[in-house]
Amino acid sequence: MATHWTLGCDAADPHALAAFWAAALGYVPEPGYDEPDGASIVDPDGRGPAIGFLRVPEGKTAKNRMHIDIRVAGEPPWNLPQRARLIRSRAAELVAAGATLVGEESYGDQLGHIVMRDPEGNEFCVA
Repeated sequence: MATHWTLGCDAADPHALAAFWAAALGYVPEPGYDEPDGASIVDPDGRGPAIGFLRVPEGKTAKNRMHIDIRVAGEPPWNLPQRARLIRSRAAELVAAGATLVGEESYGDQLGHIVMRDPEGNEFCVA
């Protein structure tokens, strides 16, 4: 049996960052969690891990050692042009929600993923 776990994240504004990631992942605020210096979001279907955000005084200073990949194209085999459209569409939605586009990574002539930053500068990918 798998262990239940939570991804813990540092943040300057935990509630704003939690709201961004809730929208990006289809998560919701964790019921009953009400802390001024922290926020937590959960998968409403109970399948994915919780993600907690804790206010810290220092800002981000280096590249993440670990990051989230948002997988919008499902599992292979893929229709590659359709997969590229799904990735670019989701990236555009996330830019509108406050993310920053960093760049696209390709494998040969096919889009592999798009690298982005969340509102506090944390890198993540859309694939």
